Amino acid sequence: MGSTIAIIPARGGSKGIPRKNVRPVAGKPLIAHSIEQALNSARVDSVWVSTDDDEIAAVSAQYGAKIVRRPADLASDTASSEAALRHAVDEIEAREGKVDLVVFLQCTSPIRAADDIDRAIATLEAEGADTLLSVVASHRFLWRRGADGAQAINYDPASRPRRQDMTPQYVENGSIYLFPPEMLRTRNNRLGGRIALHEMAEETAYEIDSEVDMVVIETLLTHSR
Repeated sequence: MGSTIAIIPARGGSKGIPRKNVRPVAGKPLIAHSIEQALNSARVDSVWVSTDDDEIAAVSAQYGAKIVRRPADLASDTASSEAALRHAVDEIEAREGKVDLVVFLQCTSPIRAADDIDRAIATLEAEGADTLLSVVASHRFLWRRGADGAQAINYDPASRPRRQDMTPQYVENGSIYLFPPEMLRTRNNRLGGRIALHEMAEETAYEIDSEVDMVVIETLLTHSR
């Protein structure tokens, strides 16, 4: 049998928030939160950081991750996450043997626990799914712009329901994705086949894209201790 590995991609050239992956957040570098969560998972065999950056590599190794050095062409603004993940899996299998399952963690979505990873894997197995993504339930009233004006997406405005009576919609929170390596190699995608959902708490929907997000995430991580 192959292993279950966690991969955390982290390039050095982040534009919106320079050096965000190693910025201190709630007492440690941002990337350290995801590394420690993966290391504390009962279902993950090894934790890897894919990076092109010396400082990120050093910090990640300090917190217990193994390192895959990403080539420059896979660390550009236009390179896809899938390309970086595929490179990482190929490198890891060349070093340590067959991988059965990839746990893809985005360090910009750090509001998660090791137990979330374990329960996500259990859900994938229980549902006989091929891939899984983590989500947050939403009971919001959704609209879109149309040629004939605004259109409701998930309810009938003529008979507006109570929010608690609405069928929930699910929003990707970017925290956890599970897939076998073959999904990347055959479809160049993290999702495919039968897809399962792992529902997480509402506060996990926060992702770091701005300085304001950094403040919010720091507050949430500090108060979750």
